[in-house]
Amino acid sequence: MPNLNLAVVGNSSVAALIDRKGRIVWHCLPRFDGDPVFSSLLDGDDPKSGFFEVTLEGLTSWSQVYQPNTAVLETTLEDDRGNAVRIVDFAPRFRQHGRIYRPSTLIRRIDPIRGLPLVRIRLRPHFHHGEIEPERTLGSNHIRYVGPDFALRVTTDAAVSYVATESPFVLRNSVTLIFGQDESVAESIPHLSRHLLERTRDHWAEWCRYLSIPFEWQEAVIRAAITLKLCCFEDTGAIVAALTTSIPEAPGSERNWDYRFCWLRDAYFSVHALNRLGDTRTMEDFLAYIMTIVAREEENLTPVYGILPDASLEEVEIKSLPGYRGMGPVRVGNLAYQQVQNDGFGSVVLAVSQIFFDHRLPERGDTGLFERLEQLGKRAAEVALTPDAGIWEFRGRTEVHTHSAAMCWAACERLAKCARVLDRAERATYWQGEADRLREEILTRAWCPEIESFAATFGGQAVDASLLLLQVIGLVDASDPRFLATLHAIETRLLHGDHLFRYAVPDDFGTPETAFTICTFWYIEALAAVGRREEARAIFERVLACRNHVGLLSEDLNPETRELWGNFPQTYSMVGLISAALRLSIPWEEAL
Repeated sequence: MPNLNLAVVGNSSVAALIDRKGRIVWHCLPRFDGDPVFSSLLDGDDPKSGFFEVTLEGLTSWSQVYQPNTAVLETTLEDDRGNAVRIVDFAPRFRQHGRIYRPSTLIRRIDPIRGLPLVRIRLRPHFHHGEIEPERTLGSNHIRYVGPDFALRVTTDAAVSYVATESPFVLRNSVTLIFGQDESVAESIPHLSRHLLERTRDHWAEWCRYLSIPFEWQEAVIRAAITLKLCCFEDTGAIVAALTTSIPEAPGSERNWDYRFCWLRDAYFSVHALNRLGDTRTMEDFLAYIMTIVAREEENLTPVYGILPDASLEEVEIKSLPGYRGMGPVRVGNLAYQQVQNDGFGSVVLAVSQIFFDHRLPERGDTGLFERLEQLGKRAAEVALTPDAGIWEFRGRTEVHTHSAAMCWAACERLAKCARVLDRAERATYWQGEADRLREEILTRAWCPEIESFAATFGGQAVDASLLLLQVIGLVDASDPRFLATLHAIETRLLHGDHLFRYAVPDDFGTPETAFTICTFWYIEALAAVGRREEARAIFERVLACRNHVGLLSEDLNPETRELWGNFPQTYSMVGLISAALRLSIPWEEAL
């Protein structure tokens, strides 16, 4: 059975997931949230499924690695006679004419390594989630695939007849396939592929040079940073939660959601990670996306937005795709946009407030932006102690969630700090007063004497992993006896080996069966914050060992089998890895 042993290539415009044998199993166009023209990740062994593969006759072994510090993937295939080929996959990305060149294009180069390998190229895009087979037209060095909304083209220096008929041929020299929009290629294909590969490889290597990374776990952090960048849709600045839809959180759970959108709850943590990495350009683009949302919303926020903030997220089930390992349903869109999640106010204010304090950014926060944020702050103060769906998006009930209330407090507290930066003493006093009022209410009403811990909801007796964030946002200190008691309660109720569950109570789909990976990283950071640093380091090392073969993580993980579940690659998980590594590593000045 597969274990999400997938790699991702992309360029912050498009992305593709590739399995260990070099088959492209997921690729959406024209954007991350578009039609999956390759969708075999969700339609299994269906002979009509969309995929793009290079097979080697007599295949016996395979291996896959990224070229160091790049998003360029190498897959090596070897047959039973020792013949071998290497597939190099990438999406062009580099600076040209004062801007980033990032076309909606995938490039596959197939190089003979040894002997006379017999290969077969099978390219089967489809449209409308597999419902429509394309019409094909052949040219001298290209094949067009025409659908109802757009057309695709592969341009190649391989024999078009071999590609069109999927016939095997001996690979004597390198061949290239350029796949993307229906645009002609006027240049020499071998020359163009070499040029684009060199420029793309150099671009990623240069980008990595300017990252602020820890002394320890450097390769893991660099890979996580590149993956985070690949999940950024650079045209608008949005960072999607994952590149896939409907990978279940656990086998047969029907917890199958579309994550190709931007959740506000992730905003602060993504900005925090980008800031610590020193990737100010991506951070600035993401903040611009968030400010677009702030500017267009009067006083309310929805939990999730599209890559284009006004895009429809209406949730529908796709009957033409049976799902990951046949575990449907496959959903497009996400009903969470209709929910009330009050923590979003705090997430947005915490994220955008970076602009008021960061002197690296060319445009600083001003009175106009502050007054706009105040509208969100006023709403946060009003709804902080009212029921909502909570950070975990319960679909069947609402309660007053401690995390949501705490994030509303954080919005007020941060607005007070912004007011001080702007020398708005009266507003600083007002917002500090609101923050103090909320803090007193939260600390009183969220504490549960029966379990000697903060509870996930006011008046409740259950804990959840979001309580670990109370010390991260500063509502309580890590040394506060109430936080230490809460940490103990979370360990007792939610910890399975090294991995932390979100909660342990039944929800709309039963009791969770897998650990939520970001929660495990929150736990690791909480251990470090309370002085259990060596324990945190040991768990962190073991969690790193759960990454797949190229260093990526999904949303969830089975603590017993260490199998990855949930949408992939999960931005939240990669952000958690980055944050924990930066916190736990030996400082450079001590290591050298």
